[in-house]
Amino acid sequence: MLLQQQKIQFSEFSRLYDLIVPKDNLLRKINELIDFSFIYNELLEKYCRDNGRLAESPVRMFKYLLLKTIFTISDVDVVERSRYDMSFKYFLEMFPEQDVINPSSLTKFRKLRLKDMDLLNLLIGKTVSLALEKGIIKSRSIIVDATHSLSRSNPYSPVEVLRQRSKLLRRAVYSMDDDFKTRMPEKNESNDILKEIEYCSKLQKLIESDEALSEIPAVKEKLNLLRETVEDTRENYAISKDMDARVGHKTADSSFFGYKTHLAMTEERIITAAVVTSAEKGDGPELPKLLSQTQANGMEVETIIGDAAYSGKNNLKLSDVNGNKVRIVARMNPAITHGTRKEEEKFDYNKDADMFVCPAGHLAMYKRVQGKKVDNSNQSMTYYFDIEKCKVCPLKDGCYKPGAKSRTYSVAIKPDEHKEQEIFQQSEYFREKSKHRYKIEAKNSELKNVHGYNRANSYGLESMKMQGALAIFVVNLKRILKF
Repeated sequence: MLLQQQKIQFSEFSRLYDLIVPKDNLLRKINELIDFSFIYNELLEKYCRDNGRLAESPVRMFKYLLLKTIFTISDVDVVERSRYDMSFKYFLEMFPEQDVINPSSLTKFRKLRLKDMDLLNLLIGKTVSLALEKGIIKSRSIIVDATHSLSRSNPYSPVEVLRQRSKLLRRAVYSMDDDFKTRMPEKNESNDILKEIEYCSKLQKLIESDEALSEIPAVKEKLNLLRETVEDTRENYAISKDMDARVGHKTADSSFFGYKTHLAMTEERIITAAVVTSAEKGDGPELPKLLSQTQANGMEVETIIGDAAYSGKNNLKLSDVNGNKVRIVARMNPAITHGTRKEEEKFDYNKDADMFVCPAGHLAMYKRVQGKKVDNSNQSMTYYFDIEKCKVCPLKDGCYKPGAKSRTYSVAIKPDEHKEQEIFQQSEYFREKSKHRYKIEAKNSELKNVHGYNRANSYGLESMKMQGALAIFVVNLKRILKF
C-alpha cells in the first residue's frame, strides 16, 4: 500500500541525524513547520492502489522538487547530493544508508503525477493558511505587481528561420525539376521581415500552382513546413521551441521573451495569490483574480497597493466578499483610469512602456493627445500602431481595414469621472500605504536571484506555473520561519 510507504523508516543509523543535522538547519525547520501529508492526499488518485510495483513516496518526490527550488540545482545534482548530504536525507525522510532514486523519476513525477493539478493555488493556499493560523498575517492590505521570467528558449531570428525553410523547399524542388530555378521569384536580400514573408508567400504560391510537383511527398513536406512557419511568424514575429512564451515590453524600447507572474502579497511579505500569463498580458486586468484568490485563501482585504497599472476604472469598483468597496492605493493614469475604452479586454495597457498592446501582442509606436485643451472636456489619447505589421497580421480581419493609411486606438479622457479617488489620493492614508509598495520589489528579486525564477526551467505555460508554485511555496515557508 502507498500509505505504508509514507511512514518514517528506522535503522540503527537514524541517530546520526541528531548529531549531524543541527537544530537551526533550514530543512529541519521546514520539516518541523509543515505536515506534508497534504501532498499525499492530493495525489492519491494519481496512483494505482493494487497493481504494479511499489511507487516511490509522492511526498518524497515532492520534497525532491522543493530541494531543487531551494538550492537552484538540476535533477541530477539534487539526486546526487541526496546520496551523501545528511540534511537532504533527513528532509526526504530516508534512513542514512538508503539508496536514492534515478533522476529520470523526477521528470516522470512532474509529467504524470502533477499534470492537470492546480499546484500553484494549492501550495499558496497552504502557506497562507499556515501564516493565518500562527497569527503572522495581521494586515488587511495586499501589495500587487508582476515579475518577468525569460523563456528557456530564446526566439530565433524570424528572417533566418524563414530563409532556412525556403532554402529546404527550393532544394526539394530542384531535386525533382532543376529547370524550376528559372521560374523562382527574386530573393529578398534585406533583413526586412515583411519582405521576407512576402518572398516566402510568392514561393509558396508558385509551387502550389504546379499540382504535380507540390504533391510529391518530399516537396509537400517542406512546403507545409514553410507555410506553417510563415503563419507563426505573422502572428508572433518570433519563433521558438517554447510555443506558449510571448514577447513582452519592459519599456518602449526594450522587450523580453517569456512569461509574467502577477503576484499579491501582504505587508508581512507572505504571497497570497499568483497568476501566470504569457509576457504580453497587461497587469491591471489580472487584479480581480488576485483579489478573489487571496480572499479564497482566507484573508480579509480592505486595501490594494500597486502602481498606476492597477488604477483602471473597473479595478476602482472592486469589492470584497461582503460587498464592501476595496480601496485602491495606486496613482491614477489618464489612459486607464479616466479612459473609456472600446474592446478593453483585447487591448492591454503596458505600464512599463506606457503604451497599449494590440490583440496580436504588438506595442503602439507613439501616442498623441487629441481634442481641445481649453476645457479638457473632449480630449482623447490616441495610440498609433505599425501599419506594416497590421497588413500581414493574422488578426487583421475586423481590426485593420485594407488600404487604410494608419491603425490607431483611442481612449476618451474624462477627468471628472473619479473625483472620489482623486480626493483619496491626497489623503495621509494613501501616502502611508504607498510606502509599503517597495516590499514586493524585494520579493520579486528574491524569487529571481535566489530561487532561479528569472528564467523558465522548462517549456510551456503549465511548466511555468509549476515552477512558480514551488518557488512561491519556498519563499513563503522561509518567511514564516523568520517569524
